[in-house]
Amino acid sequence: MYSSVNTIWVLIGAALVFFMQAGFSMCEAGFTRSKNTGNILMKNLMDFCIGTPCFWLVGFGLMFGSSSAIFGWIDPLIMKDYSSVLPDGVPLWAFAIFQTVFCATSSTIVSGAMAERTKFSAYCIYSAAISLIIYPVSGHWIWGGGWLSQLGFHDFAGSTAVHMVGGVCALIGAKILGPRIGKYDRNGKPKAILGHNLTIAALGVFILWFCWFGFNGASTVGMDSDELVESASLVFFNTNLAAAVACCVTLIITWVRYKKPDVSMTYNAALAGLVGITAGCDAVSPVGAFFIGAVCGVAVVFSVEFFDKIAKIDDPVGAISVHCVCGALGTIMTGLFATGVSTEKGLFYGGGLHFLGVQTLGVVSVAAYVAVIITSVFLILKHTIGLRASKEDELTGLDVTEHGLLSAYAGFATLPDTAYDEEDVTVVSGDIPVAEAVEVKKMPSFEERSEGGIKFTKIEIICKESRFEKLKNALTELGITGMTMSHVLGCGAQKGKPEFYRGVEIEPTLLPKVQLDIVVSKVPVRSVIETAKKVLYTGHIGDGKIFVYDVENVVKIRTGEEGYDALQDVE
Repeated sequence: MYSSVNTIWVLIGAALVFFMQAGFSMCEAGFTRSKNTGNILMKNLMDFCIGTPCFWLVGFGLMFGSSSAIFGWIDPLIMKDYSSVLPDGVPLWAFAIFQTVFCATSSTIVSGAMAERTKFSAYCIYSAAISLIIYPVSGHWIWGGGWLSQLGFHDFAGSTAVHMVGGVCALIGAKILGPRIGKYDRNGKPKAILGHNLTIAALGVFILWFCWFGFNGASTVGMDSDELVESASLVFFNTNLAAAVACCVTLIITWVRYKKPDVSMTYNAALAGLVGITAGCDAVSPVGAFFIGAVCGVAVVFSVEFFDKIAKIDDPVGAISVHCVCGALGTIMTGLFATGVSTEKGLFYGGGLHFLGVQTLGVVSVAAYVAVIITSVFLILKHTIGLRASKEDELTGLDVTEHGLLSAYAGFATLPDTAYDEEDVTVVSGDIPVAEAVEVKKMPSFEERSEGGIKFTKIEIICKESRFEKLKNALTELGITGMTMSHVLGCGAQKGKPEFYRGVEIEPTLLPKVQLDIVVSKVPVRSVIETAKKVLYTGHIGDGKIFVYDVENVVKIRTGEEGYDALQDVE
């Protein structure tokens, strides 16, 4: 007898978990460079589209078949009897689609850590391997009646079964793949490679947060009793609380460590808290959720720094820290904070070490299994079709080299990619100091120059974007009627003030500036210069520069007028 309430609840949850693909796509695209956006969007589409038939043909049977404690059975098309694992009142196909979208989530996690340098063909193959073998077998141990579930291992919605599995695959893949070109200098010091669209990344995180209510909440797989309603309500509250607390903790830590709160790291913390609470969201009280979120908020910061600076594993989006590290921590901490309502009591609630030991054993055994299998898959790919894109393709961008897509942002300006391979740089050295090598000539003042006829002068002003409006208004009052403004990138001798991005110091050589070009003949050049100096001066590095050029002639295209008349706007 089917329950319409339970079935609708499961199907709504499946739809929400499916929409997480959009969140992962946007999060990954925003945290990486624009030249790879199309490739990233394609990967996140195809890991779901490839994983769906793979899970239907092989994965579901391996995960939920009752052959043994290690793995299920091979059941193409899902034709056998699964009544022993079906939730009460839920049809087989509702349960199957719910589990399919969970499988796709595990696969898509890997994409972020291996972004911007992986061959698309290799990605498709290892994504299929995750859906065919890796995720289903470990999932059978946890959710399919396998040996871990028989021991009492508790992973309510997949901190280990989904997130840590994907995170371990991401860790191994990023290690074998190697860092992106330009990520580390010759001394092994990491360089910050900024994501191109933090707005899109933030929207992706909010989508994931929203969908996580379906990911965790619908894992009750029923809402037709008071007990299930109460459980789902607790799951929703704990899920939200852990994410919020993790953000607050990371905000404080990055504010103290980097002197400013790190935006991208704090958004990572939201996902870290969500991943951490997923295992025990039904088994812990809000107090437990608070501490799980807090620990994950601390862990994500130091984990990102560890992999970036010490392990030298390049993870552009923090997937390893969020999903592998916090997935494992959240599962283990369930053994500390479980209140005994749906599981054994945790250590802090008088349950002893047994449950904590089972949780730890589950984490270690799943991580070891996944590491062995995915390492084999990656090494086979590396030595056959190749795992990593060529250096030329990586520098050009995978959008155009892998997909023939010139840009995912046609019609929009994007910042130039300044990454390069240090091995290709020719070092030039000399004994003559720059100050002596470059001849400096003192030009006569404007008053000293001869005034033979009407003279045209171009004045180019480079200044901070925040001062442009004030400068424009001042020049207009001075009598300047025509000007051209451009957004440019540039730097002076100081190369900008060092900042931090995801714990790595940024030493920007190109900073956003405004370039204002004007040509004058009647208005005194010195008046323009003094006005600009007065308006733009703050006394701090980066106030700007003023360049003055002689202009031979001016031509107005509309009327054909030349010289002084071309600068006038009289009909």
